[in-house]
Amino acid sequence: IMATAQQIKLTKKIKPMNDKILISKATAEEKSEGGIYLPSASQEKPVEGIVIAVGPGALSEKNERQPMQLKEGDRILYSKYSGTEIKVDGYDLLIISEKEALAVIES
Repeated sequence: IMATAQQIKLTKKIKPMNDKILISKATAEEKSEGGIYLPSASQEKPVEGIVIAVGPGALSEKNERQPMQLKEGDRILYSKYSGTEIKVDGYDLLIISEKEALAVIES
């Protein structure tokens, strides 16, 4: 999966706050491994995406910014039912807290 130039332009419209990240979600598989087309209700919810924007980091109790571990362009795995799904200019995006990200996928 790759974030498109259009999705990257969306970051000018949406700026995540604090420790939030904006993700371009992977599309769900429409076919099973055996080649059977799946109805949308039975498709596996994707848990992979590309970070297209990150917030400045959470504030500590001492009012200091905690640096973000994720950066734009990172491919990540995230919790299946985490975050808030939004649609901007026809693109399905997800806003999650950085702590909901499970892993970075390295190629």
